[in-house]
Amino acid sequence: MRLLVLTPHLLPDLAPTGEVVSAIVDGLGGAGHDVHVVTSLPWYQNHRIDDEWRGCLVRRGRHGPATVTRLYPFPSNKENLIARALGFIGLTGLATVAGLVARGPFDGVIAVSPPLTFGLAGWLLARRHRCPLVFNVQDVFPDVAIELGAVRSTWAVRFFRWMERMTYCRANAVTVLSDDLAANVTAKVADSRRQPVVRVVPNFVDVDLIRPSNRMTDYRVEHGLGDRTVVMYAGNLGHSQSLDLIVAAADRHRDRCDIVYVVNGGGVRADDLRKAAEQRNNMVAIDYQPRERIAEVLASADIHLVPLRAGLGMSSVPSKTYAILAAGRPLVGSVDEGSEVARVVLEAEAGLAVPPDDLDALVDAVQSLADDPQRCARMGDAGRRWAEAWLSSDQIAAVYVDLVAELAY
Repeated sequence: MRLLVLTPHLLPDLAPTGEVVSAIVDGLGGAGHDVHVVTSLPWYQNHRIDDEWRGCLVRRGRHGPATVTRLYPFPSNKENLIARALGFIGLTGLATVAGLVARGPFDGVIAVSPPLTFGLAGWLLARRHRCPLVFNVQDVFPDVAIELGAVRSTWAVRFFRWMERMTYCRANAVTVLSDDLAANVTAKVADSRRQPVVRVVPNFVDVDLIRPSNRMTDYRVEHGLGDRTVVMYAGNLGHSQSLDLIVAAADRHRDRCDIVYVVNGGGVRADDLRKAAEQRNNMVAIDYQPRERIAEVLASADIHLVPLRAGLGMSSVPSKTYAILAAGRPLVGSVDEGSEVARVVLEAEAGLAVPPDDLDALVDAVQSLADDPQRCARMGDAGRRWAEAWLSSDQIAAVYVDLVAELAY
């Protein structure tokens, strides 16, 4: 099968979406399928094109067995919403042209969102190459932006809702990460004359890359964490996460010299978290680590946090959840009741789920685990077993192949 993949990121770009799509592309190529990827030049981590990729508007190359066209991404700071929107439009325009001139035939187009505009680009490319479109939704937009207050005006909300619905209805299939997201999308197209297939295709976890290991790591030594109980948030430092909740929890535990809160990552809130850590002796802020150190970083924690703002549990599924379970560490999810993260944690018996933005509940959960290392170990072991039984990237790739084949007939 020959597939055209349209994605905003691909390794070595370190965006979570890029890592997910890269592994799926590897799985497709490993199974003998011919894959061409249209994506951006790496820029996500520093919000500017990485030094070794500068100087060209377009670069062609390979990612494993797949051929790749990388395009100028019009990078911008996430805080500047207008610049970011214009950047997405610019990248979408370039990606559409690159896909239109790509040499076919293709059996299917897989377009990844966000940005939502990639869905419309995918529709044009699917029409050009006369094949079905699978629209992969990692986060439901504009729901997340509306919940966070990034999109407020009535006309903007109406426009993005219209665009979202139009995009879904022009896809042959929409894939989402959980039953919650499937219900969300299905409700939005329920009265449409042209309804796509809505299919749950969850993200995977690489249990070979991420394995449980000794908690006393070089990472602990480098950052002076010692033998303290490390309560960690590792990931994007953005507006979707209740990061102020972590700072407040550290303040509640300021008299516990045996507990230290660690924030590891980068994003628009990075400076805020660094300043907060500088003012506290039980909090440390650390930049993104190289991909090869992911397993070590995750192993360095005794307890992981997944704090998602209230209302976002039905439109976003943090992929870090699966990685934490694979690392054999318990997690405390501060998430909407009944959301995918809460379901997974309870099903796997790998941690605790508490209401979002509830400081008392979060502090009580962290304290109960910090005071019971044996319980932490049992939860970590249970999480690892759950992760080992979960889908691999090769299996997810096979699901996409089967779906494209189903849509073609």
